[in-house]
Amino acid sequence: MRSERIILGIDPGTNMMGYGVLRVEGQRAEALALGVIDLHKVSDTYLKLGHIYERVSGIIREYLPDEMAIEAPFFGKNVQSMLKLGRAQGVAIAAAIQHDVPIHEYAPMKIKMALTGIGSASKEQVAGMLQRILKLDAEQMKQHFDATDALAAAYCHFMQSNKPESTANYRSWKDFVNKNKERTHSGSPSKGEGK
Repeated sequence: MRSERIILGIDPGTNMMGYGVLRVEGQRAEALALGVIDLHKVSDTYLKLGHIYERVSGIIREYLPDEMAIEAPFFGKNVQSMLKLGRAQGVAIAAAIQHDVPIHEYAPMKIKMALTGIGSASKEQVAGMLQRILKLDAEQMKQHFDATDALAAAYCHFMQSNKPESTANYRSWKDFVNKNKERTHSGSPSKGEGK
């Protein structure tokens, strides 16, 4: 994992799409930008998708992200809304693919959990936590919740990618050591070292 990287966060939407850009240096993160792509004035569904593609591509060209974190569409009762949201997400993903930006998808509950420790946290709670963690000023926080949700997706990815690898895929510590010899002490323990 590179010590310095840029993460683009996207909160998909068909009327308002949020974006947030995070610069990461080691264990430190700072917000570079957050904003929204307002699509209310575009009435044609397909033109909206084209506008999303153009704007996300423009943001990628401006900030040159190393990765993109995107919020997965929330499964609700309205199938039509879910379909529209999925299309918007797909177009944002296509823009990232076109620019060779790796994509990471996170469920809304996972993002909320990563930021607040509560999977059912409100948008206000997520925004408030971001403001404290990233030391954002009141002017930056005047953005829509779509923008802070996007920045939250980027921050969630920062937290997930900075976690040490889990041993969940290993049967035992011995199995971990055998599969990661380049990362662990090689050879037998020297005098004074435990077994």
